[in-house]
Amino acid sequence: MKPYEKYLQEILIDETTLQNRVKQLGEQISSDYAERGDLLLICILKGGIMFLVDLTRHISTPHEIDFLAVSSYGRGARSSTGSVRIDMDLSRQVEGRHLLIVEDIIDSGQTLRFVMDVLEARRPASLRLCTLLNKPSRRTVQIPIDYLGFDIEDKFVFGYGLDLDEKFRNLPFIAVVKPEMIYE
Repeated sequence: MKPYEKYLQEILIDETTLQNRVKQLGEQISSDYAERGDLLLICILKGGIMFLVDLTRHISTPHEIDFLAVSSYGRGARSSTGSVRIDMDLSRQVEGRHLLIVEDIIDSGQTLRFVMDVLEARRPASLRLCTLLNKPSRRTVQIPIDYLGFDIEDKFVFGYGLDLDEKFRNLPFIAVVKPEMIYE
């Protein structure tokens, strides 16, 4: 038995489906930004890293990457605490640049709303959002999603950058956690 299997209820999105969609998103972003220039991808750590790495391989327009770490979830928690903080800020100035946030999953939207407000205050030329997963049934604030991988139901998922108590980010697929293995 593989270590993650005791938590696995089902594989929600397999590796091939994930990679095909990431490629499509990269191609669309390349097309949309072909004439804009000065594109900066901002990865929300830690969950967005796997998605960013694969996505950037499919973006043919010149771009840079930077990282922003924010937190709103406690250890083992299924939902946000509601209090968002920046744990690591960007290393680059963003004023006048085209920014594309790369996120793993949008749940309530509270964390992304906070991040977008912070970045908008820094006066970028544009600010758009690319998320791999979206849980629309959990949304409490409006979030404009410009590039979407998949809408999913309200399930606790892990793999492909998403963690289960900081583990299993390395899995090449998105899996659903067994309900009895979720801490409330």
